[in-house]
Amino acid sequence: MNRDLTNYRKSYEKSFLEEENLSDSPFQLFSEWFKEVEETGSVEEVNAMTITTSGLDGFPKSRIVLLKHFDEEGLIFYTNYDSEKGRAIASNNKVCLSFFWPNLERQVIIKGVAEKVEKEKSETYFGSRPKGSQLGAWASNQSEIIESREVLEDKLKSLEAEYKDKKIPKPPFWGGYCVKPVEFEFWQGRANRLHDRIRFLLDNDNNWIISRLSP
Repeated sequence: MNRDLTNYRKSYEKSFLEEENLSDSPFQLFSEWFKEVEETGSVEEVNAMTITTSGLDGFPKSRIVLLKHFDEEGLIFYTNYDSEKGRAIASNNKVCLSFFWPNLERQVIIKGVAEKVEKEKSETYFGSRPKGSQLGAWASNQSEIIESREVLEDKLKSLEAEYKDKKIPKPPFWGGYCVKPVEFEFWQGRANRLHDRIRFLLDNDNNWIISRLSP
């Protein structure tokens, strides 16, 4: 296998990011960008984000999860607490989130601290999920080795029979994390690779310090 990708090039020229147009709150800018991407209708899952954790094996690991809520407290996603991701967060809850919205040539990179949300909040969200997704949370021992796909399918069938006429409770090993940001970086593609990079950094007095970074 030998692929030369040196001719994969694109000039980014759709927008710009200037300090005089910024809110003092990175959450406000994030909300504005999210809405703008959403309104284009050209991104299937605007809320898809990459989360990077420090693994127990010493390697960082990134994967896609779905953002389910955000406000000025933080950004919330849901997962299996016993998964590789959950175990990594339990060991080191400093994580990085990133969004890439190529339709508007934008990235947002967020460093923060992940904390479990209240059990009641997780239960409310779990109750809003489709029944298949609820049963899937019970069926999967996430990140564990399994013998075959049939193991999962058989377990799901068994759960479907067990909960045919019953309410499905939230698994005790499943719930939400709220990532509380300490740093935002907003990246807007520009021509000639001279991209706009604006960083919001939280200081010790909980004030956001705004800086422009060299691309």
